[in-house]
Amino acid sequence: MSRIGRMPIAIPAGVDVKLDGHVITVKGAKETLTREIHPNMNVTVENGEILVTRPNDDKQNRALHGLTRSLIHNMVVGVTEGFKKELEVQGVGYRVQKQGKDLVMNLGYSHPVTMTEIDGITIECPSANKITISGPDKQKVGQFAAEIREKRPPEPYKGKGIRYANEYVRRKEGKTGAKKK
Repeated sequence: MSRIGRMPIAIPAGVDVKLDGHVITVKGAKETLTREIHPNMNVTVENGEILVTRPNDDKQNRALHGLTRSLIHNMVVGVTEGFKKELEVQGVGYRVQKQGKDLVMNLGYSHPVTMTEIDGITIECPSANKITISGPDKQKVGQFAAEIREKRPPEPYKGKGIRYANEYVRRKEGKTGAKKK
């Protein structure tokens, strides 16, 4: 039995969970999230808890059991607390700023790189070298953070680029001087 899949998900106060066939809707203070779950998984709401069960021990059902439970748990956490990713920009002359709903980044290219906020995502720039992405959907927050990081990933020689706040960039030693004959 899946250790993660068999754990019940507690429904906090102020969160409303509705099951409509294989579509689960979680409504909370921040937002409403909807997700279609795999038809093999059985989801029940009873006694203020959400339980995910599987019909048998087929390989696919075992794999889906923990996944389904984690996805539903992330929905409950997302509508109550939300998710947040923090990015740091390092490099001389590299800076970011928010202009309306756009994030404008100067990353050493000949032009500024602009990214627009998508639905359900909030971008904040507390300083010229920090970006905070937040929202109720864990997948959207992580994907948007990865797309921003992709614009200038950290390089191993000087460490310049965009990195996650807790990311360690392994540094490499540069070239040694060429020998003269």
